[in-house]
Amino acid sequence: MEKQAQQGGYMWIPGATTIGVVFKDGVILASEKRVSYGYLVVSKGAKKVFKITDNIGAACAGLVSDMQILAREVEAYVNLFNLDVGRSISVRAAAKLMSNLLFNRRMAPLITQTIVGGTDEEGPSIYVLDVLGSLIPDKYAVVGSGTEIAIGVLEEGYKDDMTIEEAKDLVVRSVKSAISRDILSGDGIDFLLITKKGTQEETIKF
Repeated sequence: MEKQAQQGGYMWIPGATTIGVVFKDGVILASEKRVSYGYLVVSKGAKKVFKITDNIGAACAGLVSDMQILAREVEAYVNLFNLDVGRSISVRAAAKLMSNLLFNRRMAPLITQTIVGGTDEEGPSIYVLDVLGSLIPDKYAVVGSGTEIAIGVLEEGYKDDMTIEEAKDLVVRSVKSAISRDILSGDGIDFLLITKKGTQEETIKF
């Protein structure tokens, strides 16, 4: 069994291509829709992008159950913060909250890489988190098994002050390039578009 698992490579590692991009007026979070374990496609309609508040969202790569638990926990704590303090939580604080939750679970970690993004008084921003809660701010990021392919397209095309149309087109090209080479990614793209006006969810299937 051990020999078979080594030969499979990705035998028990779920794949994904998940992207976060900051543009002029907000943030785009996106992920493809396939859930796979090794060579088995478990689902073609999974959702890996989550709305946390009206101006904050998260996109994940990893075990779907762990993504869902983490998103629900953060949403609950954020709602408690809003009730206690009487104001909306900032993107940085929400990302730090998620970082603390992941670090506290380090002995039995949630198997998920996460991009948290949104808009607040400081403007649009995204943060990248690993399994143990490391917190890295960035202007664009990719996590998951399609990272090596998608990041090349993203780096080549990214520029400051992009419009939402330019940013969305770049994300689509990046995910499609990963899907064409990464067997663990595919079946469409879920978007969470976050601006000062609020959040909007979209889906592209192919």
